[in-house]
Amino acid sequence: MKTYRALSALLTYPSTDLQAAVPSIWQILGEEGLLRANEMEKLEPLLCDLENGDIYDLQERYVLQFDRARTLSLNLFEHIHGEGRDRGGAMVDLLETYRAGGFDLVGPELPDHLPVLLEFLSTQTPEQARAILADAGHILVALAERLARRESIYAPVLAALISLAQAETSPEAEALLSEKDDDPEDLEALDAVWEEAMVTFGPDPNAGCPISRDILAKMDMPAAPRATAPGQM
Repeated sequence: MKTYRALSALLTYPSTDLQAAVPSIWQILGEEGLLRANEMEKLEPLLCDLENGDIYDLQERYVLQFDRARTLSLNLFEHIHGEGRDRGGAMVDLLETYRAGGFDLVGPELPDHLPVLLEFLSTQTPEQARAILADAGHILVALAERLARRESIYAPVLAALISLAQAETSPEAEALLSEKDDDPEDLEALDAVWEEAMVTFGPDPNAGCPISRDILAKMDMPAAPRATAPGQM
């Protein structure tokens, strides 16, 4: 299931290591054959841009889209819990699930970071990976739509994940899309949005919500040890 690891790499913060890995990413996606020909074609502009673009421009674009626009956050529980206490409890459970499966996080990213989840899915069977991804399908649909509206070069990555999850537009996705998109250029408004309670990672017996509990329940299964870090093929 290297396709999930390859897509994970494409959604990580651009680095020179990622640039060097682009040919391997393209080869893996082609050889494993989980994506359709039209999905591969739509990914090509991003792959070419990552491989040949100026690294500082690539990093600036990534930060502008994913770090300064909360509605485009790649931290999945952000879209369910915001920065509230429930999110902290859900991520503690998720981290324990990863560890129980022999999956150790490498780097500073939070457990609910989409590239981290994709790394985890790469250790699962195709059926398990699809089922887990499908539980986050409404978030993926909302992210894909928001990226498409901005004509983002990253939109095809989310579209590919939706295809793998066999996800469709749902009331849950529509509810997420009803939230006004952040303007990453409006720094004052963004500061106000982010001024909320900090995430608490301590145990909380009342933490969680039905959506996140369903996702975590399907993740609670054995997983093979992680072989590589994001971006390493």
